[in-house]
Amino acid sequence: MPDAPVLLTEDADGVRTLTLNRPWRKNAIDHELWLTLADTLRHTATDRSVRAVVITGAGGAFCSGADISAPDNNHPVYRMRELTDVALLLHELPMPTVAKVRGVAVGAGWNLALGCDLVVATPEARFSQIFVRRGLSLDLGGSWLLPKLVGLQQAKRLALLAETLDGDQARELGLVTWVVPEDEIDTYVSDLAGRLAAGPPIALAQTKALLNAGADHTLREALAGEATAQGLNFATADAPEALAAFAEKREAQFTGRWTVHRPAMPGRENSEKTRGTDA
Repeated sequence: MPDAPVLLTEDADGVRTLTLNRPWRKNAIDHELWLTLADTLRHTATDRSVRAVVITGAGGAFCSGADISAPDNNHPVYRMRELTDVALLLHELPMPTVAKVRGVAVGAGWNLALGCDLVVATPEARFSQIFVRRGLSLDLGGSWLLPKLVGLQQAKRLALLAETLDGDQARELGLVTWVVPEDEIDTYVSDLAGRLAAGPPIALAQTKALLNAGADHTLREALAGEATAQGLNFATADAPEALAAFAEKREAQFTGRWTVHRPAMPGRENSEKTRGTDA
């Protein structure tokens, strides 16, 4: 129900399980959940009782991405900062992380899973870099994660075509670590997280940091570029058009038209009223 906590936290035997809890929206992440998730990750990073973290979703879905239908009057720069905080906190979390994926993991939801160290999914899970269907570009670290996981060409395929993959197809590309039957995934992840929690915490933290640093040092630059691009996307007609088309169950008509109203120059008020904003 909408009055329930948007993020459930459960601790057991050194494993902290974070459950996105907006099942009526397939766990799409709104402003409140972004802030709650960031705050929880921030506190988890310094909690020595936590040895491993599992991220999952309630109601048979992992996460359907950022909730673009939720009212949010914040400037896009501030909205993107919320995503940036979560991506960096998850990436820099010292303990191992596991994404347990049932159902959909699309857009920022898929990149949230990819930001974890290991991904366990069911064969029925569905993955998509859905951004272009919404008139948007990659975010939550997708432009940094995908090329490193699958190579540049496959990353472009996934991002430009927004194809939907099942669990087995995602595993074949190296985007899922294990595919486990639906009736076995809870036990499998519990055992996996328990093994990680039982490991040497400092060595695991150092190993994770070394692997992350060895891959690249430019995540902050990638996230800054994504935030800039996403701000530009929100200033076009395509993002609201995609939302309207989704609500009306029709194909979106993308134009790339610029919708930000420019201030009128002194003495040119009348001409500005008749000028379009396609430039």
